[in-house]
Amino acid sequence: MHLHIVSLQPIIALVAGVLILAKPRLLNYIVAAYLIFIGVAGLWPNLIR
Repeated sequence: MHLHIVSLQPIIALVAGVLILAKPRLLNYIVAAYLIFIGVAGLWPNLIR
């Protein structure tokens, strides 16, 4: 099964939303992890070359 970053974003957003509702103190960490993940995923094809 081959997943693209576009298909992973809604899943990640859903999990992050549930975690933020459950524990609002996690907001900073969840946002930071999401931004790092999206940044690395966007740069990954260029880093392999």
